[in-house]
Amino acid sequence: MGKPTGFLEFDRELPKKRPVEERIHDYKEIETVHHEQDSIKQAARCMDCGIPFCHNGCPLGNIIPEFNDAVYDQNWALAYDILASTNNFPEFTGRICPAPCESSCVLGINKPPVAIEFIEKSIAEKAFELNLIQPRIPKKRTGKKVAVVGSGPAGMAAASQLNQAGHSVTLFERADKIGGLLRYGIPDFKLEKKYIDRRLAIMEQEGIEFRTNVQVGVTIKADELLRDFDAVVLSTGSTVPRDLKIEGRPLKGVYFAMEFLSQQNKRVAELPVAVDHQGMKYTNGELLATNKNVVVIGGGDTGSDCVGTSNRHGAASVTQIELLPMPPKDRDESTPWPNWPMMLRTSTSHEEGADRKWSINTKSFVGDEEGNLKALKIVELDWQKDPATGRLSMQEVAGSEREIPCELALLAAGFLHPQQEGLLNSLELEYDERGNIKTNKYQSVSNEKVFAAGDCRRGQSLVVWAISEGREAARAVDEYLMGESLLEAKSVSMLTPQFAKV
Repeated sequence: MGKPTGFLEFDRELPKKRPVEERIHDYKEIETVHHEQDSIKQAARCMDCGIPFCHNGCPLGNIIPEFNDAVYDQNWALAYDILASTNNFPEFTGRICPAPCESSCVLGINKPPVAIEFIEKSIAEKAFELNLIQPRIPKKRTGKKVAVVGSGPAGMAAASQLNQAGHSVTLFERADKIGGLLRYGIPDFKLEKKYIDRRLAIMEQEGIEFRTNVQVGVTIKADELLRDFDAVVLSTGSTVPRDLKIEGRPLKGVYFAMEFLSQQNKRVAELPVAVDHQGMKYTNGELLATNKNVVVIGGGDTGSDCVGTSNRHGAASVTQIELLPMPPKDRDESTPWPNWPMMLRTSTSHEEGADRKWSINTKSFVGDEEGNLKALKIVELDWQKDPATGRLSMQEVAGSEREIPCELALLAAGFLHPQQEGLLNSLELEYDERGNIKTNKYQSVSNEKVFAAGDCRRGQSLVVWAISEGREAARAVDEYLMGESLLEAKSVSMLTPQFAKV
């Protein structure tokens, strides 16, 4: 390593965040601009650990010690080449990845881990600054045409890889802009959309065709798709939200989180708030948290994004409730290093203000005479672990049922599976027990020309997993079309079971 004693000399430091009182009035990124010397110092903390468990922790298999070493040597071109060999979009993952690699960092056993995510973002931004990222136009085309349906991170990664293999790629999106979840799901204060557009400009110059406002299965029929393309990659995401079918669900004021978030992203982009992130018309009008008591039901990242957005709207109060018990503040013994740890996580949105409650079940939505939501009826839960099986069971705490004021309830309980009606059913695809597209690796079991990648195949997951899925599906398509593939491959042995569902 460039500085073998760096982990002894330097502490973990991340870029400073803008003050809460400033950032809740805009949708710009929360972190301040990093300095090059900070990146170099953090890279110096990477140990000569012998076995880099961070490789296993990263769904992409990023070659982390090597790019850290290059950063320390200020060889930004080499650092980017190493990083780009496994990750098509480090400018995205360097901003929004929960960094499972850091949970597997050897230094993290008894010290704060290496700031891998921060270094990754630094490499990407330095590479753009130095004009190191240029369009890579294939020297030769194969004559094969591939359709990629769905332009989220999985679709973008698949399109990028397939184009590099020399195939002619068309990326279809039913919304008005390319980006999928990145554009209409993740708030701008976590990922400003100019970074997506910057990357798309390069991909377009590389020869990828983008077609937006296209409802594949309607605008283009399934049989046309199979006729006009040599292979099809489905990366439609997991878009059917988990509902909460309890008394009062039809009341005005109870909505899915993604509708709330995608509307705000359209406002920031100065686009008409009329059509949702799936290209469908909104039926609930404009959703705003201004001066309302907001309750976010669900304790995950989507719920956290609702908290941050509600604060920026000027909500009267923001409460986030979770069915499960509060996680421990430190790594739980059930998830020892190098596993992804079960522990309490506090997002930047939580720092901005929210009342977080655990072990809470929503009994019903309470409305007024005009059909508007006015309160939630909730009850506290008592969770007990079975000493024999380790399974948790819950029961309501007697006398804990109560109402809390609420004029806007946002359902952020996750997603079930991809939308099956329309294209997927028209292609006569088979589904697994969870309702996702059933594949043999990445090739559908129903039609050898149809492949699947990302959340529509593996279920709701992380952006970094979606990019990995897109890359792996692209290699499978290339092998199907050409009999072999020179695209980079990630060995299955690199993935340990504990990260399979991170």
